Amino acid sequence: MNHLTPSQGKTVYEKDSVCGKMLMSKPETDVVHMELDPGKSLPVHTTPVEVFFYVLQGTVQIEIGEEEITADADTLVESPKDIPHGLHNPGIEPCRLLVVKTPRPEK
Repeated sequence: MNHLTPSQGKTVYEKDSVCGKMLMSKPETDVVHMELDPGKSLPVHTTPVEVFFYVLQGTVQIEIGEEEITADADTLVESPKDIPHGLHNPGIEPCRLLVVKTPRPEK
């Protein structure tokens, strides 16, 4: 059995109070724990695979293409491949979420 906490994950993104830690990387999927401090954003970008976001804590604004949703804890939001998407924390507390890419993007 493998187990890993976010603090043990490999840092795969860290910029301007946004941190992503890899929790799992297999051919079928990548699972990244993201934390955004209040007022911080993960810039809009495109991923060549399906992505879904599962909010663990706080509130996050998720922009996918021309749409935007504000999601609270215990919400799952899907993002199709090749559609620009980004994240923003509008709240006053850190926001934590899982970002799951399936299948794992080619490196």
